[in-house]
Amino acid sequence: MNKTDRIYIAGHNGMVGSAIMRKLKSEGYKNLIIKDSNELDLRDQNTVNQFFKNEKLDFVFLTAAKVGGILANNTFRAEFLYDNLMIETNVIHAAFQNKVKKLLFLGSSCIYPKMAKQPMNEDALLSGYLETTNEPYAIAKITGIKLCETYYEQYGCNFISAMPTNLYGPNDNYNLKDSHIIPALLRKFYEAITKNLLEVEVWGDGSPLRDFLHVDDCADACVFIMKNYNDKQFINIGSGDEKSIKDVVEMIKQKIAFEGRIRYNTSYPNGTPRKLMDVTKIHSLGWKHKISFTEGIDKMIAILEEELQKI
Repeated sequence: MNKTDRIYIAGHNGMVGSAIMRKLKSEGYKNLIIKDSNELDLRDQNTVNQFFKNEKLDFVFLTAAKVGGILANNTFRAEFLYDNLMIETNVIHAAFQNKVKKLLFLGSSCIYPKMAKQPMNEDALLSGYLETTNEPYAIAKITGIKLCETYYEQYGCNFISAMPTNLYGPNDNYNLKDSHIIPALLRKFYEAITKNLLEVEVWGDGSPLRDFLHVDDCADACVFIMKNYNDKQFINIGSGDEKSIKDVVEMIKQKIAFEGRIRYNTSYPNGTPRKLMDVTKIHSLGWKHKISFTEGIDKMIAILEEELQKI
């Protein structure tokens, strides 16, 4: 990418998109194209086609998606499938029609089978059944991967995909109805402290293992991949480390200085029991994460009040 290239960040208001925008700006890229969802509905094919035709884009980071935690995924199954299918289909096809030089599609670690061999290697895709609670979202993301692969094979488009692990960081979603585990826990513990509550409820039994990555590391990886990776097969982005939900709960409890009880509500599903990304491929290219989990949580706590004010 040259500093003068026209670079479109689809989903720039989201956690990943905003982190990519910060990263690109820090490196001196100034020709960044962004549109709010009220200006450009990526689910509308005609609108998307016209946008690409008018803007004459060189590079596209496709981070736009309907996202949420386990409850949202399992409740709004139709929306998670339809919205994500429409967004990725419209953007990828418009990029092909308008001769975009390169596109990076961002997926999710939930694409892997529920009982995939750990750590999850890129070759494990479609080797088993998906986790039921997020199956529609996973199917949509798998479709996006396959769209990039088929346009790569059939038309020679440099459309690639990356699969980030569980992300956290600035601009995360703290709404308890559809948030992921870390922002949900931070909000619960913060409110327990400020309201003098005696107990914090955690969904599930705390046993699932997850690979967590700070979103600024993810953005760094995305820019690195855009510059250095040109293969058809998607590539994992992760830390290569894992922690149980229970370990995360105890860490946040200690850092927030909450002295009350933790109650694990097992009426809520745990989701996939283990999700550790195999990051051998991206490490072999020369990229590794820089922000430790402890440092990342400290960064989130430092801006917690500011983030909660956005709700």
